[in-house]
Amino acid sequence: MDLTYTLEEEEFRARLREWLATTLPDLPARPDPLDWPGRRAYDLGWQRRLYDAGYGAVHWDASPTVRLIFLEETERAGAPYVGANFVGLLHAGPTIAAEGTDEQRARWLPPVVRGDEVWCQGFSEPEAGSDLAALRTRAVRDGDDYVVTGQKFWTSHAEIADWCELLVRTDPEAPRHRGISWLAMPMDAPGITVRPLRTLAGPAEFAEVFLDGVRVPVANRVGAEHDGWRVTMVTLSFERGTAFVGEVVACRRTLGELARAARANGRWDDPVLRRRLGRLNAEFTALWRLIQRNVGAARDTGGVPDAGGSVFKLRYSQARQELYDAAAEVLGPSGALDADQRWTADRLSSLSYTIAAGTSQIQRDIVAERILGLPKGR
Repeated sequence: MDLTYTLEEEEFRARLREWLATTLPDLPARPDPLDWPGRRAYDLGWQRRLYDAGYGAVHWDASPTVRLIFLEETERAGAPYVGANFVGLLHAGPTIAAEGTDEQRARWLPPVVRGDEVWCQGFSEPEAGSDLAALRTRAVRDGDDYVVTGQKFWTSHAEIADWCELLVRTDPEAPRHRGISWLAMPMDAPGITVRPLRTLAGPAEFAEVFLDGVRVPVANRVGAEHDGWRVTMVTLSFERGTAFVGEVVACRRTLGELARAARANGRWDDPVLRRRLGRLNAEFTALWRLIQRNVGAARDTGGVPDAGGSVFKLRYSQARQELYDAAAEVLGPSGALDADQRWTADRLSSLSYTIAAGTSQIQRDIVAERILGLPKGR
């Protein structure tokens, strides 16, 4: 597989790098991590800058390789992450771009790339856990609307969102993976109650969402009725395929910081620690090559990542946790007492990665069944 970049792609990288160098020094100070309205305004302001510079729609209106370069360069430059806008830019937006009608693309994509609207993800449910196909939220057709009743859990950024990518069961008699539909639900519709959930790391990034007779227009359904499971697999392929690219770059940078810290505090003299850091360097180098492989595969399949994203997600989740275990060894107790608590917050955040975007157990099932061709469990 060709892992090199074309001349045009390298020219895009150079233009982006130059723009970042001139733009980032003028950004305002980042808001308090607990101030979600402030974070929303900051993140959408950054998205507007990207839009004005011609980079707003790079997440779906560009080749997979260009998206990879964009994420790599913005992370290396220390640019703001998509933040509050990540569901719209990395999940719902690409799904609508791939599966939506012309009218749906015209309605929902421009506000996301301009930084006007935020999306949240309404997939998980309390009684379904990691078994997404066991969802029970019902949507009953009533004329031109669906009437939705149920509950969602771990709904990312629901308290500041304008729209929700919502999975509902439209045919309760159908087999588990059928009878599901993918809806775009306006978060200001009557009957929606949002209850924020504060995480161990501090911010309330998730919420419970209670739906009591919420009316969602049938026109807001993406894909055919009862075909939502297939549409959801498109969403999850983006989530597991390219959404973590910037984080791999960040982990490689963090590993370099740890190596420098170890040399400064004497921990580098421990050969066991050096081997540990060396192995992590090999891990993240291999993960970067796997990302390139997945991007190449997506380029050959019209931009939608394949099941290789599950291989990446499975190993990356574990490698990230191992990285912050190593950080604790290098930094010692002082690492937990840094002024901005960055290391502590990142370590706590790393614990969620074997659950977020599909648990590691689910990823193993996908790899076994879709890549290795093993029979499904009973």
